[in-house]
Amino acid sequence: MTDHEGADARFEKWDPGVARYLAASMADMAGPCLPILHALQARFGYIHREAIPIVADVLNLSRAEVVGIVSFYHDFRDTPPGDHVLRLCRAESCQAMGAEALVAELTDRLGAAPGSTASDGSVTIDSVYCLGNCALSPAAMLDGRLLGRVTPERVMALLEGVGA
Repeated sequence: MTDHEGADARFEKWDPGVARYLAASMADMAGPCLPILHALQARFGYIHREAIPIVADVLNLSRAEVVGIVSFYHDFRDTPPGDHVLRLCRAESCQAMGAEALVAELTDRLGAAPGSTASDGSVTIDSVYCLGNCALSPAAMLDGRLLGRVTPERVMALLEGVGA
């Protein structure tokens, strides 16, 4: 995987001081760990390994507790994402409508399997297990935009449209 940390204009380059500030500013919330982790990922694009001890320190948790939370929730990533994030639904409804063939075709075309980033850093592909768009299966999400009745051709056209 290409490490193009800080190259994506959507995210800031990792800064432990900003991370500590974010964590401390949210520490008094009820159940602050998840909101802090979401804020860190929204800011930097992923949960940097150095964020773990910062969050643990601010919340008086063990590092293991924070790692457990990050690893339990599939939405958190521990490496920088590609320039674009493509989420492919693989739940039952989407499977019944051809999601596995879609995944196989896109893996071949993009040169990246779910859970990885294309070698040029253009797109990260993630598997998800329900986007709530079952009536329009197979479903996908590109950079937060929900898509229904997707085909490999439609996904490729959308990626081309965003410069991926």
